[in-house]
Amino acid sequence: MFLPTPADLKKLRTDLHLTQHELASRAGVSQPLIARIEAGDVDPRLSTLRKIFNAFDAARKEKIDVINIMHAPVIHTSSDSSIEEAARIMEEHGFSQMPVIDSGVPVGSISTDQIVHSMTDQDIKKVSHFLVRNIMGDSFPTVSPTTDMNTVSRILEENPAVLVLEKGKVVGVVTKHDFMKMLRG
Repeated sequence: MFLPTPADLKKLRTDLHLTQHELASRAGVSQPLIARIEAGDVDPRLSTLRKIFNAFDAARKEKIDVINIMHAPVIHTSSDSSIEEAARIMEEHGFSQMPVIDSGVPVGSISTDQIVHSMTDQDIKKVSHFLVRNIMGDSFPTVSPTTDMNTVSRILEENPAVLVLEKGKVVGVVTKHDFMKMLRG
């Protein structure tokens, strides 16, 4: 069984950019106790080590940047594409929505719901030749590649996807499905 040394604990803490005070607060122990553990003056109880490692795990999750979980390249359509072409792309990839991007810049989004709605009271053959720009909705929210996972998860509570922009161009996308995959390790 591996038991961390005081130096191991200090290294983990500093690698996560946590102060002793921050770690103590997260673990529900005192800062002087963390200092004494790191100095080797105190052998912590197993329950205290468990609290410390739970705090490390929580901090690790907060420190994950969106660039580490995003998809790239981003499968998308353009505003000049036909609805038929957009529907084909979504069907091919099993998507219910996707971004509309022109020259690397997000200009909107399209979903199966929007396509179905556009077919109401219309000749399906006519609708298939409509342009995406005629039915697209708002663009997905955007973040930078260094945005943390917790911020992105809050944005995803209200949106189906988040686009990752670097220097004004789309470089990746994150969906709720990506977060679900993280549960599997």
